[in-house]
Amino acid sequence: MSKTKLPELIIGDLVIELPIIQGGMGVRVSTAKLAAAVSNEGAFGVIASVGLGEEKQENLTYEERSKLAFREMIRGTKRLTNKKFGVNIMCALTNYNDLARVAIEEEVGAIISGAGLPLHLPSLNKNSKTKLIPIISSARAAELICKTWLRHYDILPDALVLEGPLAGGHLGFKFGELINPESPRLENLLAEVLTVVKKFESENDKKIPIITAGGIFSGKDVAKMLKLGASGVQMATRFVCTKECEVSQAYKEAYLKCTQDDIAIILSPVGMPARVIRNKFVERIESGERIKFACPFKCLKTCDPYAANYCIAQVLVNAYRGDLDNGFVTCGANAYRVKKIVSVKELIIEITEEALRELEEH
Repeated sequence: MSKTKLPELIIGDLVIELPIIQGGMGVRVSTAKLAAAVSNEGAFGVIASVGLGEEKQENLTYEERSKLAFREMIRGTKRLTNKKFGVNIMCALTNYNDLARVAIEEEVGAIISGAGLPLHLPSLNKNSKTKLIPIISSARAAELICKTWLRHYDILPDALVLEGPLAGGHLGFKFGELINPESPRLENLLAEVLTVVKKFESENDKKIPIITAGGIFSGKDVAKMLKLGASGVQMATRFVCTKECEVSQAYKEAYLKCTQDDIAIILSPVGMPARVIRNKFVERIESGERIKFACPFKCLKTCDPYAANYCIAQVLVNAYRGDLDNGFVTCGANAYRVKKIVSVKELIIEITEEALRELEEH
């Protein structure tokens, strides 16, 4: 491992100068400006597809608005960088197929896909330029993805993002696992996934890089994961309080002001646990209050608007805009450690320099 620079993240013929992926954060947290800035600094920027079609245009359906806004976001990112970048598309979206096709038509660097397992994603990929990267949370999921893709499409994932229990937003663990202090540790999950993947790599002569995510906060964390066998890391929380992230100031202030005790796990109306920063709105829904809403989006397969006590999409739109009386902020477990707003350039320099020091000392 070089002492003067971090190793590249190599995903087939996609070569990323730094082994850092900026996580895709939904409902306009990861937009063109942020993703382009990250890619311009040698890491891999990612825009999120969810929540881009919320602006009402009476002559368009939600699906049409979403496709149009997503395509415009991708093209806007291309205008800001000539480097490769990716997109995050949640499997739980009702218009998943449409959005995946848009990303493939636009030849983005990679589709990163979680909130469910993208078992049929290869059927949508009509070119070899876009890398397909599922998000998993266990060795069992890694094996299922690899077996299914081999059986039905004769391919393997180009890489896997292994997301541990300290991640932000919707999580791939049961509620009880997340509130249990003995919840699975990312380094243990990594060892298990590497064992599973090694078998598929040797049998099919293909490298499947593992990118760890969830609780990666510092350069020291990056170095630790590289030494444990990860090819790279995905970080999201650190990028919220950057100058290029386009969420409201109130959204960023929630990060800057929160304590560790303010970070909570709630049950989302879409059937998955989620990590958020507690505020008065969170306390209202935790008490069982039903927030009246008309479902304007019909965006998530797992959401029953008749049973849900609030609209997760509208809540996150409100938060993005700064209306935290009617919304909440999602975050990773280390959000309380964010103390200032910096540029993407400053953040990446800080992380890479610390990672290099850690690798040199050990």
